[in-house]
Amino acid sequence: MGAWELLLAGLVIVLGLCGVLVPGVPGSWLVWAGILWWALQDRRPLAWAVLVGATVILFVSQVVRWALPPRRLRETAATPEMAVYAGLGAFLGFFLVPVVGAIPGFMAGIYLHERLRLGGHGEALAALRTIMRSGGTSVLTELFTCLLILGAWLGAVIWG
Repeated sequence: MGAWELLLAGLVIVLGLCGVLVPGVPGSWLVWAGILWWALQDRRPLAWAVLVGATVILFVSQVVRWALPPRRLRETAATPEMAVYAGLGAFLGFFLVPVVGAIPGFMAGIYLHERLRLGGHGEALAALRTIMRSGGTSVLTELFTCLLILGAWLGAVIWG
């Protein structure tokens, strides 16, 4: 597989990650499509193992998300700017504290945005709780799943 194809597959995966944070965009399916395209180009068994793993983990993620309360983020103070903070926090947390850091990073991003917007610790903490209860857990589940898939893909590309 050439460098351009690898770069394009990575770009589709990153667009999928961004799509998770945008309502109405099939972010997790874009991530899966990027993995599928990469696996079809790179016919090693490792690529197919990553594709199968991504498919399974996305299926499990969908089952978990169906069990969670439906998204009602529009009723809260959730803004696109807050999604950027949450997404960057999850992304940084995922790599700074490998894998599990995405969860506190996501919540820290929301907290930081709310702290800057509202000014106080108590108000920011209350806003974080409200956002997580009204659909933030669903977004976090999908984003965490896509970050796991990204990590598996990066591991296969770099060390595989």
